[in-house]
Amino acid sequence: MAATTTVKVTPSLRDRINGHAKTEHVTPASFLERLVEEYEKREWFASIKAAYEEEPITAEDQAETGLWDVTLADGLGHG
Repeated sequence: MAATTTVKVTPSLRDRINGHAKTEHVTPASFLERLVEEYEKREWFASIKAAYEEEPITAEDQAETGLWDVTLADGLGHG
């Protein structure tokens, strides 16, 4: 069994966590773990988006995007 620790939260927050965990049929710890994983995933994608926004869009990028638009519009992948 993994080591555990205590996190101090208000009784109101504890009750909310427990209620959501019960609805999801998971333990409060599993519920919190999933929330943290989802948060980390959002932050990771936000950092990637920010990095792309810092780079200027080149003519080559625009041309490649145009090719992908044509490919996606051919309907072959939808089925």
